[in-house]
Amino acid sequence: MQNNIAKILQDMNMNPADFKGGNLDVFSPIDGHLMGCVLMDTKETVDAKIAAAHNAFQTWRDVPAPQRGELVRLLGEELRTHKDALSALVTAECGKIFEEGKGEVQEMIDICDFAVGLSRQLHGLTIKSERPGHHMREYWQPLGVVGVISAFNFPVAVWAWNATLALISGDTLVWKPSEKTPMVALACQKILDRAIARFGNAPAGLSSVIIGLKDVGEQMVDDQRVSLVSATGSTRMGREVGPRVAARFGKTILELGGNNAMIIAPSADLDMAVPAIVFGAVGTCGQRCTSTRRVIVHESIYDILVPKIKKAYASLRIGNPLANGTLVGPLIDQLSFNAMEKALADAGAEGGVVTGGGRRIIEGCADGYYVNPAIVEMDSQTASMCEETFAPILYIIKYTNFDHAIVTQNAVPQGLSSAVFTTDVREAEQFVSSVGSDCGIANVNIGTSGAEIGGAFGGEKETGGGRESGSDAWKAYCRRMTSTVNYSREMPLAQGIKFDL
Repeated sequence: MQNNIAKILQDMNMNPADFKGGNLDVFSPIDGHLMGCVLMDTKETVDAKIAAAHNAFQTWRDVPAPQRGELVRLLGEELRTHKDALSALVTAECGKIFEEGKGEVQEMIDICDFAVGLSRQLHGLTIKSERPGHHMREYWQPLGVVGVISAFNFPVAVWAWNATLALISGDTLVWKPSEKTPMVALACQKILDRAIARFGNAPAGLSSVIIGLKDVGEQMVDDQRVSLVSATGSTRMGREVGPRVAARFGKTILELGGNNAMIIAPSADLDMAVPAIVFGAVGTCGQRCTSTRRVIVHESIYDILVPKIKKAYASLRIGNPLANGTLVGPLIDQLSFNAMEKALADAGAEGGVVTGGGRRIIEGCADGYYVNPAIVEMDSQTASMCEETFAPILYIIKYTNFDHAIVTQNAVPQGLSSAVFTTDVREAEQFVSSVGSDCGIANVNIGTSGAEIGGAFGGEKETGGGRESGSDAWKAYCRRMTSTVNYSREMPLAQGIKFDL
């Protein structure tokens, strides 16, 4: 593995020696080997990086938005050049298969393209005034320093969703990646630095990476100069970040837990549903916030669908995620494995019938935490099913009535992604209506996992309510200004108020 890492870094024109001698050890989930040692930030260096971003904002906000978009275009070019190497580093550091690593980097490229076009479309509104001789307009102004906190499972795409929209909006960046995936964050910063060098006139301190544990993240969260904190991670983390930022009247985008369900109706095309279920449940070894956790299947097709899923599970190729043909890589670490084992034990205690589970030893990767994806058949939705376990556990329950299926889907604290497979137009329309799914994402005849960058990404309830990526998510990175201009020679007051002097 060490030779592979050195080659990957060299392919990105990075010096492997830069990842030695630090005080944070980085281990690959593929085989447990030491990938590198990176230097953690101190309280003083975090303060300096935030100060540099704050100073850079004073200049960057005045650069015309289409010019800011040019920097993002150059970033997209650099990402295309280094796509395979960066994808391999993503795989080595977080354990997802290489094809998924490439898909994640492609998301970065796609959001660059989206943001470049958006840089010429940061539109406000013109609003009709109630007073004669007046115009009202709405502007979206640059916000300030944007702090990004990202998780290990999507170590680069989440940063790109935030960074590209922040940059074209006129904001600057500080990024605290997961301590489990710092090397790929430093690689992204290096790629952005190359784009900045080609751009030519970006201010120093425009973007930086903060490496460390919880303490450096807390310092960034509490800093008054950080106008927006966009945090992706667990609901527990969101409960800490949200109130701390709110206490200083900052803004947040919270992308937290998911407990995503798929309803399989009697009319569903099972040839479509099965691969959607399987990829949704085992992709990234079940470590996606949009992973399919629950399948709610109509009783009339239960005995047809479940054997199909089990047959597909039996054919899964589990192993080294850098190897050709692998479909499921490892869990990130032993803590995740222990959490999976506990969740399966809890489900069994609640009456669940468990198929699969347990650790799998992979040749050459004995220290990696590879597992057999598990299926848990339950009579009803239990307490353990209402908790998110970041592992490939798929709970399956029956339903008799479509209304009850929607109630069951919604009866969990999280509200990120959801799906229904049906060819009944009434069921499909009900699912996406106000009485249907309560999630931020509601899909019809497509799985819960994965999302296109053109749509706003995020969820409700304990998922946090934030939105990133497409649609009008860019507005979160701006401050709204309403302006009224009086071009008349009179001084009428609003609401017809008379105030004679």
